[in-house]
Parts: sequence; structure tokens; C-alpha cells
Amino acid sequence: MCRSEKMRRKGEDEGEKSAEKRKGEGVFGRDSVTPGTVLIILAGRFKGKRVVFLKQLTSGLLLVTGPFKINGVPLRRVNQSYVIATSTKVDISGVNVEKFDDKYFAKKAEKKKKKGEGNFFEAEKEGENALPQEKKDDQKSVDAQLIKSIECVPELKAYLGARFSLKDGMKPHELVF
Repeated sequence: MCRSEKMRRKGEDEGEKSAEKRKGEGVFGRDSVTPGTVLIILAGRFKGKRVVFLKQLTSGLLLVTGPFKINGVPLRRVNQSYVIATSTKVDISGVNVEKFDDKYFAKKAEKKKKKGEGNFFEAEKEGENALPQEKKDDQKSVDAQLIKSIECVPELKAYLGARFSLKDGMKPHELVF
């Protein structure tokens, strides 16, 4: 009997669960990331920006905002493996984030239109990237509530507006966030 057969039989004897019976891991969160924590985004369009964590969505992604008026980061979802949590906290008790979930950020699927020769050269794309007014209003309301609590803490507005980067001689493994 070869080694692989022994291993296979050993797994069968112990009652190993099949793929259908296994349950998913579920959503996990890091202890250092709590609502109101200031995070540093490590990758993507807003890398190096400091943002405020609002809540964890059911998909496991983090809901964060800049606020937009301070550093230009809108309400967005971020994977928690692409952030560093800092020790700085912001009071977000006055911020209402109940309406934000994964469905809020889902893109609307549009039906494809058949293009004829006349429409081939006259493709209209002017309204394609426009943000709905509802999302703009939601951003303004969250920013207004959040900026009230940010202005209570001296120098926090400047801290959120500053970009994080490593300079020569800085050792990331020795930094305390």
C-alpha cells in the first residue's frame, strides 16, 4: 500500500466532512478596527489617505469615508487587508449609517442595446459616469455629522487631510500607529 492510499483511508476513517457539509467561515473583524477608528488605506486610488471607519458590512468589507470635504475620499467599501488601523479615534455616535449596505454600492445592471450602423459612430456616453444626486446628498449628510465631531478635537482635521508615506530611514516594522 502506498503512502497516498494510507492518507486517503485515514481521512475516510476519521469521518472527514465533505465539501457540501462544511460551513463558511463567516465575517470576521480585527480587534483594532472599531467604529470611529482612523485607518490608513494602503492600496488603490486613495493609497496613503487617512479615513474614518464607520461600520463593517455583511460582506466583510469596511465602510469608510474621508470625509470628502477634508481629504477627498468618498463613502466607499474597503477590504480590511488593505488598511492599517491607527490608535486615533473619532466619536461617530451622531453619524447615521443604517442605510448603507452592500446593495447601496452595487452597480445597476443595464440591458445592452443592439447597435445599428447609424448608432455605431454616435455612441452617447455623457450620462454614463454621473453620480446620482441621492448619493451626493448621502455623502453631504454623513460629512456634516462627522465634521462636527472632528472639529471638537484639535489638529484632527489636519491629521486626516495629511497623506501617509514612508520616508528614507523610516522602518515600518518599528512604527507605532
